[in-house]
Amino acid sequence: MPPIPVRVDAHPSLRLGAFVTRYPQPLSELASPESLRALLTLDADAPLAREEAVRTAVRDLLRHGGYKPTGRGKPASEYLVRAAGEGKLASINAAVDACNAVSLASGLPISVVDLGKAREPFRVGIAEKGTRYVFNASGQEIDVSGLLCLFDAEGPCANAVKDCQRTKTDGETGGTLSVVWGCVGFEERLEEAVRWYRELVEGVGGETEGCFLGE
Repeated sequence: MPPIPVRVDAHPSLRLGAFVTRYPQPLSELASPESLRALLTLDADAPLAREEAVRTAVRDLLRHGGYKPTGRGKPASEYLVRAAGEGKLASINAAVDACNAVSLASGLPISVVDLGKAREPFRVGIAEKGTRYVFNASGQEIDVSGLLCLFDAEGPCANAVKDCQRTKTDGETGGTLSVVWGCVGFEERLEEAVRWYRELVEGVGGETEGCFLGE
């Protein structure tokens, strides 16, 4: 099977990492091991460490299209730091736990979507004014105007702040597309984050494959 293509619109400060994971069984039947869940804390033994310069660069990345990454609209990586600090970063499933562990340590936001729900073609670009979507099971919406998003055939489905509810993983998920939102000047960190992320999901039985990224 050829790599899944993701078209990436030109952007002055975006550096993107993306890969697909195929799991041997649905996530509901795939336990998240203690070694993975242990990474969901601020003092976890991880190969990457948070840096203030990364937090600033991520916010600058998201501001480029006019979006304001503050308050409830701050990057997901910042939310994870707060949740972990309060002891509220709980295990969800192996796929999301790996995503959260890498994002927490690296400071880079990460999106993970269910390939059984999302539909090709995929594109990364800035959402137009007035674009909104539901981001949780309660039906709450986020206005993603001016925000870098991953789009599928039906519209925006993920970004560095809050992913869309319609393509989130659940117990039946068997395959995912992961997007790591990196920044210019931190290319090495992006590569390390993607490499570690793939190691974590491969450690629970997933098979990973890089995506074809291009304009």
